[in-house]
Amino acid sequence: MTAVQQKMLNLIKCFRRQWHLFSNSERTTVCGADCMIMALQLSMAEVNKQHHGDFTVSLSDLLETWKYFLYDKLGLSYENMKEPENYADTKKAYHALLARSSMLDLIDIYQKCYGLGLVSEDESIAPVRLLEFISGIVNGQENSDSVLSTPSTPVNRHGHENAKVTILAKKCVCSYLSLLVNSKDDLALAHILNVPDRGLDREAFTNLKHASQERKMSIFLMAISFIRTVELGGRGCASSLFDPLRAHVKGFSNFVNFIDNLQEILGEILNPR
Repeated sequence: MTAVQQKMLNLIKCFRRQWHLFSNSERTTVCGADCMIMALQLSMAEVNKQHHGDFTVSLSDLLETWKYFLYDKLGLSYENMKEPENYADTKKAYHALLARSSMLDLIDIYQKCYGLGLVSEDESIAPVRLLEFISGIVNGQENSDSVLSTPSTPVNRHGHENAKVTILAKKCVCSYLSLLVNSKDDLALAHILNVPDRGLDREAFTNLKHASQERKMSIFLMAISFIRTVELGGRGCASSLFDPLRAHVKGFSNFVNFIDNLQEILGEILNPR
């Protein structure tokens, strides 16, 4: 673990101990770098839908906006960078998404810790070092490219693929745990809605997200509301809001029931913390 990684971990531990100074809920979760860029992607797609009618975003636009966003939020100079289209709306949508999801991103935690005087001089992190940390750069090099320095052989490739699968599996497990702790965590839900495969594609997620916005509730609570209404029947089933979701009732039911089972297991643990 690098010095910056250790310092960032200490900041997160500080947030966990002093959560009441940062948030109204102990269940507020941390939005790491991968979740930050995912939140930005969803925010950009939402803004694109508002302006152009299409809930999509290109990879090139996402990466350009991601870089500008990090420089802007960290207070670093971005004079030579062109402001992305509809950036103010995107930034507003990003922070609204995190607020709805009861989340704080790494930069929020970094800035709040310093603002509250909870960090000693020895534990300080320069903004440019935090930028490198969030961008995945270690000692001036992209962390993900380090494996390219060794010759590519079937054994090396197999080991690299196994490492990728392990990382993805850990992310899925952590996302399930995050959703159990914080039912408003829409980003965690986006990671695991179709893991394992439930036939819930991007269209299913988009329809569920739009329905949740109409009802002004989290995406997870919208899924529960839909499935419980279907199970109980009655006039609620006739709601036009549910029409786009009906094609995916089996997948949503599978997801909600799986979470129910996990919550039962959690309820049997004496110390769930």
